[in-house]
Amino acid sequence: MSIDAQANLRTLRDVLRFAVTRFNDAEVYFGHGQVDAFEEASFLVMRSLKLPLDRLDVFLGAYLTHAEINTLLQQIDLRAKKRVPAAYILKEAWLQGLRFYVDERVIIPRSFIGELLKDELAPWIEQPHAALDILDLCTGSGCLAILAAEVFPNAAVVAADISKDALAVAKKNVTDYGLESRVKLTESDLLAGVGARRYDVILCNPPYVPDASMQKLPKEYLHEPELALAGGADGMKFIKRLLREARGSLKRGGMLFVEVGGERATVERQFKDVPMTWLTTSAGDDMVFMCRQEELP
Repeated sequence: MSIDAQANLRTLRDVLRFAVTRFNDAEVYFGHGQVDAFEEASFLVMRSLKLPLDRLDVFLGAYLTHAEINTLLQQIDLRAKKRVPAAYILKEAWLQGLRFYVDERVIIPRSFIGELLKDELAPWIEQPHAALDILDLCTGSGCLAILAAEVFPNAAVVAADISKDALAVAKKNVTDYGLESRVKLTESDLLAGVGARRYDVILCNPPYVPDASMQKLPKEYLHEPELALAGGADGMKFIKRLLREARGSLKRGGMLFVEVGGERATVERQFKDVPMTWLTTSAGDDMVFMCRQEELP
């Protein structure tokens, strides 16, 4: 941390400009919610100061205390030098307008299934206020399970993960949202531990990064648990199991939504006999597919 920087930074605008330059000089990677150095710096600075992101312009000229500047410089250093994602530095991430506690026990929420949930899984779910049974596999921080419970007010949600550490983080988030009576957490290796119950909807954002891609991940991703990213030789290890086993856990007419991280070509090549509907998200139509119960093997 530069003594010169400490001496010359006064306002929020000063610190923001300093952070943008540091991030650009360090060529940090933006893949956890922000798209460039300015967005990353704004998120880190504003949320560290507990200020609303959408009011940045109001606070730009605000003078900061020496303690605030010192804290921000340390955080900027962590981001630029050690490539720690801003969400881990702040212990918070946002998905579809909801805030979640995160730390290095879980991947940082960024699922495109969140966009589909925000739209009530339309047009696939015809009655959003129905008493739906929803299962969120590989729940991680619990973000999709919580979002599902918020969007479908009468749904009962089960959030499952193989990682006890991830479930501890999910438990904190479920408690923070007061959803203990509606979101149940369970330890499960995909569907192996969820029992005989059947669901109207299964959501899954599984590990899908192929081995070759794991070796090339930006340093930021190396702070995330490998268990939540690595999908085997071709990335399809868990998706293959899920498609083979999901039918028995879905009600008649139930639906499976799976995120595959742009691996559509591999999915269609490997599972050409499984009818799939590819859904449109802000990243295109190769990120999430849906299968109906009766179409699954």
